[in-house]
Amino acid sequence: MKKEINLLEQLRSGAELCFREQLWLTIQLSIPAILAQISSIVMQYIDASMVGQLGAGGSAAIGIVSSSTWLMGGLCAAAATGFTVQVAQRVGAKNDKEARSIVRQGLAAVFLFGCILMLIGMGISKVLPQWLGGDASICPDASRYFLIYALFIPALQLNSASGGMLQCSGNMKIPSILHILMCFLDVVFNLFLIFPTRDILLWGMRVTIPGAGLGVMGAALGTAFAELVTAGMMLYFLLVRSPILHLRKGEKLCFNSSDLRQAVKIAVPVGFEQAVMCGAQIMTTRIVAPLGTIAIAANSLSVTAESLCYMPGYGIGSAATTLIGQSIGAGRKDLTRRLGWITTGLGMAVMTGSGILLFIFAPFMIRILSPDPAIRDLGAQILRIEAFAEPMYAASIVASGVFRGAGDTLIPSCMNFFSMWFVRIPLSALLAVKLGLYGVWLAMCIELCVRGVIFLFRLKGKRWMTGISSPEKC
Repeated sequence: MKKEINLLEQLRSGAELCFREQLWLTIQLSIPAILAQISSIVMQYIDASMVGQLGAGGSAAIGIVSSSTWLMGGLCAAAATGFTVQVAQRVGAKNDKEARSIVRQGLAAVFLFGCILMLIGMGISKVLPQWLGGDASICPDASRYFLIYALFIPALQLNSASGGMLQCSGNMKIPSILHILMCFLDVVFNLFLIFPTRDILLWGMRVTIPGAGLGVMGAALGTAFAELVTAGMMLYFLLVRSPILHLRKGEKLCFNSSDLRQAVKIAVPVGFEQAVMCGAQIMTTRIVAPLGTIAIAANSLSVTAESLCYMPGYGIGSAATTLIGQSIGAGRKDLTRRLGWITTGLGMAVMTGSGILLFIFAPFMIRILSPDPAIRDLGAQILRIEAFAEPMYAASIVASGVFRGAGDTLIPSCMNFFSMWFVRIPLSALLAVKLGLYGVWLAMCIELCVRGVIFLFRLKGKRWMTGISSPEKC
């Protein structure tokens, strides 16, 4: 960690960094972020695997609303991004006092936004599964799952914002540790909430495990409680323990219109992007829904399985946002382009490897999530289709992180809109008729490759840097 801090300090101080140091700094920041992203997917694996033991109906109940939970989570992340990028740039400019001001404003603003999302989620929870074309047999469980998710959105929002602020200050380790802890808590809560009281053999001894037997609802509660505990600890490390961002006496919450406008300018396109992406996922769910319960469950579980492969890209993308944001704040335009290409290249290399592993281990990955032979067979085949898209998917993920660090969010959001709604959705609808779920995933593979190409063209140009301005240093 010391080496990482020294390199970041050198970047902020204007010192020259050779290619090897730039690459090492990128790797040092990426590894904790990758672990944090993977841990969140492991938590989804845990839920999917445990609920999968209840049968295809339980998996389908979660799967039918999963795209909607991603939308809510994406909007929370977008709201947080409006402030985390500014924190990175102020820290890069060594303007710590203003960085702390943005932290206070950001936490207050995103908490209010999270409460609004909570109320919206509660209002639509009863009818959402029907809107998405869910079978009557899975709608009650799906509604309860989404309602519980909605009730804990403010905790999810604070977790996302506080973790992002810690990362953008250069502290990648603590958020990673806490996300891993959240996975452990999710396992513990799920064990007691999903299944009824039962006896198990442990080292030759019969042990009684108490349980609430809540099924799908227990999975939602387990995840929600884990999020709540983690959010509390994340806030503690941000507001009490962070050397740069912790609360100081005499520094009060005071909303600054300029900071809020900048947050909106950054967050709205990201929120639009999340709505576009998740809206397309919801549309995909509607395309998949008529294919039957097995197809819905296989689609949902395969998305969870595949996400383990692309989470490293999101981790490197988070590191890219920190590096680019601090480079801009420090006035290091000389490093901005190089770090953009280094982080994107690293992401493509890592996800090429994960794509190869996905192709090889697809049957094993889906076997963990479901005991149903039909789901396992279908899921393994569609995962192998998706493996070919991983390198170009990495290009779009990490390049997007680069652009966010520069405050460039509008054009990338429009690029995602075009890719999802003019490539994936029409192709999915067309191919699903003849190829079923295979066609939907083939369309996804083609679209991700198209998306990667256009993001690389954007990164190659200079327009994403034209709006760069460095915050003044104190």
